[in-house]
Amino acid sequence: MRTPRSINGVMLKYMLLLALLLILIVEISCYFIVGSTALENARTRLVGAGRHVAVFLDTAENGEDEITEYIREYRQEGINIAVLSPDGKMILPFDDGADGTAVYDTESLKRRLANVEAGGSVVFTENGSLNFAASSAYNGGSYITAAYSLKIINGTTRSLIYYFIIVGILVLLVAALIAYFISQKLSNGLKHISTTAVRFSKGDFDVNFANAEYQELADLSDTLNSVRDEVKKSGEFQRELLANVSHDLKTPLTMIKAYASMIQEISGDDPEKRNKHLQVIIDESDRLTGLVNDVLSVSKVNSRLSEINFKVFNLTEFLYGIINKFDYLQETQDYKFMVYIDQNLYTRADEEKIGQVFYNLLGNSVNYTGADKTVFISLKSNLAGDRIRFSLRDTGNGIAKEDIPEIWNRYYRVKETHLRPVKGTGLGLNIVKKILENHAFDFGVESELGKGSTFWVDFPSVPCEILPEEK
Repeated sequence: MRTPRSINGVMLKYMLLLALLLILIVEISCYFIVGSTALENARTRLVGAGRHVAVFLDTAENGEDEITEYIREYRQEGINIAVLSPDGKMILPFDDGADGTAVYDTESLKRRLANVEAGGSVVFTENGSLNFAASSAYNGGSYITAAYSLKIINGTTRSLIYYFIIVGILVLLVAALIAYFISQKLSNGLKHISTTAVRFSKGDFDVNFANAEYQELADLSDTLNSVRDEVKKSGEFQRELLANVSHDLKTPLTMIKAYASMIQEISGDDPEKRNKHLQVIIDESDRLTGLVNDVLSVSKVNSRLSEINFKVFNLTEFLYGIINKFDYLQETQDYKFMVYIDQNLYTRADEEKIGQVFYNLLGNSVNYTGADKTVFISLKSNLAGDRIRFSLRDTGNGIAKEDIPEIWNRYYRVKETHLRPVKGTGLGLNIVKKILENHAFDFGVESELGKGSTFWVDFPSVPCEILPEEK
């Protein structure tokens, strides 16, 4: 497994590499620019000095002393000028061999000047110097030579390189300090988020991921805060589910045990009482089964392990069949179901899952209807004939507007809006929501405090003629 690298080390490394690259580019560019510029300036000065001397020689009123003094002025600038006779003897200046003992090679000058027009000049590099040569009519014919040592230019360039190296080292040190400062600022924010995440992983849900200094870290903090809220909400839901399930399981188990004892001790020989007590046990067992099924169903639906198996079926007959299973409530607890259902309405959906939807919605309406224990059931086709609206209306206390979005959430139950103990885990409407969302069916609830609630679902209407093809 690859060892993770430190942000500080990585940022310092790349910052120094960037600074080094920039320094090299600048130094190399300056080396060539300064070198070529210095050489061009030296050439210009050398040619100017040589031509000025040539003009000075051609001026009749200038004597040899004046010419010598003029040449010496250029020497102070590093330009060595000499006037040579055709045979190579130095004529001027007097202090540099004008006595005839110093002899120069004028043959090379003649060759270089052979193709140059009269009064012209030539510039060339030789023996580590930049040289200027021109012919002159002075003293019956002579040559003017001027030389500027390239050591001066090379020395200046080397000095400049040394200065650049020193500046480069200083720049690298400054870049290292800046990189260290920036990486520390960045890593400190990440370290804070990491430390907070460790506390969060240990169950501290009151932590706050806060870092708004950098946009990216601020976005990460917001994301982690959202995760924290969801995990916290999930934990609260789980605790509420545990409390609900524990309570809801305890009640039917207590009743089963109590009625079983009654059968054993009291009604065992009385068929009427025994059957009545056995029916209670059966009902409470069914209730337990429903609670367990609710928990399993919501887990299966939410994990998307439950596939939707579409088929065409008679929605009218299917709904009647489910309503009939609630007849015991009308017979034993005086519930009234007001049914308004159109005949022979067909839809295409998962029959088993839609059965869960009907069971949960009917159970919800039974639990929350008013003192008259009346539930209104409707299944109607629209005028266009392409949609079927299923609706359930109770006469209970209704739902506050701010609570309506929450009722579809897992484990949520509106408190203090029903007149009798509510059976269930608070999972029923969440199951309905997931099933209908997987079907892509429209659904919702309309409610007003004090006026009951109406839950509705829109099914697609299909002709019954395609039923055989679907089988």
